[in-house]
Amino acid sequence: MEIERKYLCNKLPNNFNNFKRLKISQGYICSEPTIRIRKLNNSYFLTIKSKGEVSREELELEISQIEYNNLCEKVENNFVNKYRYLIPIENNLVAELDIYLDELKGLITIEVEFDSIEECNEFIPPDWFGEDISYKNEYKNVNLAKGSTKVANATL
Repeated sequence: MEIERKYLCNKLPNNFNNFKRLKISQGYICSEPTIRIRKLNNSYFLTIKSKGEVSREELELEISQIEYNNLCEKVENNFVNKYRYLIPIENNLVAELDIYLDELKGLITIEVEFDSIEECNEFIPPDWFGEDISYKNEYKNVNLAKGSTKVANATL
């Protein structure tokens, strides 16, 4: 079960580039259910997600580069490319700061994953977090890949 909230970024935290950085490229084979392939640095994954907003089922499998390359041909829309910075925050949580590239350049979001719905509901975001967009479908990566929706770009 994946339980997460997603926010726009008000301002970049100091020294964010000192934290672990991942290069992510992901494409979507299907949007209902969500079937995603992802290249994460030099690792490859196939992920299936159920419907939902803050809480949904998720199955993630590591796949080979050959399998990933074969599945790239099945991607319906654009790939979403971004850098992700893993920033520790209070209560042993991690803020996943995503700085989008290419067509989505200027968009910066933050995701936080939780162990329970209670923890999610009690979360108070740091001041560098912006608007909670967890319930705004246009900010879901599967929809960003479609390129059909315009989202407010955060220019910092």
